[in-house]
Amino acid sequence: MNILIVEDDARVASFLERGLKAEGYLVQWAKNGAEGLAYARELAQNMGEGDKAVILLDVMLPDMNGLNVCQTLRSTGVFIPVLMLSALSAMEDRVAGLRLGADDYLPKPFAFEEVLARIEALSRRSIQANRQRKSVLQVADLELDLDKMRVSRAGQPIELTAKELALLELLMSAPGRLFSRERILASVWAVNEDPLTNVVDVYIRRLRAKIDIEGLKPLIQTQRGLGYRLEEGT
Repeated sequence: MNILIVEDDARVASFLERGLKAEGYLVQWAKNGAEGLAYARELAQNMGEGDKAVILLDVMLPDMNGLNVCQTLRSTGVFIPVLMLSALSAMEDRVAGLRLGADDYLPKPFAFEEVLARIEALSRRSIQANRQRKSVLQVADLELDLDKMRVSRAGQPIELTAKELALLELLMSAPGRLFSRERILASVWAVNEDPLTNVVDVYIRRLRAKIDIEGLKPLIQTQRGLGYRLEEGT
């Protein structure tokens, strides 16, 4: 199994790298967020069916923090399990990491045995999730291919940006479920965004312009003051 360590502290990274290699893992080390993104994308592209990988991601990186790295990976279709490692151990920090796509969160300092146990648990969960995860989400005549990150409506392709794709995937993950603006901000954007911003409304309008085209039933529904859901309208 491949392990990608994204960690700027050479002492911590060396400790993890030596221990993981001794356990038989293939280990790669990225020293900052930009390197981590590049290595993770390359790793995802080269993974074949049945291959396994886990990313150990530090939160406090010098160029971009681990929360942004994780969010970017998820919004661009990289779903390798992520174990966040951080000196920030407050509940709100753990919640922020998990909401932005991390699969697990381990505060520093940590015991190497616990890192191993969590990697093994993530590997098992990843195998199970791959067996259960639908490769195509569909609501009425709207389809989202999660493997290729392609969208079509009534058979016609629709071009979306990475953020629009992430927002659409969230809405399509639970058809009919109401998503509040706060929940959308936490899932698609950084959790520390100002809750009064209109960025959610702007992106919903963009999605509607591309998806709810004239002649087709509207799919993105608004519940005024509460949020949005995606379901076939009447």
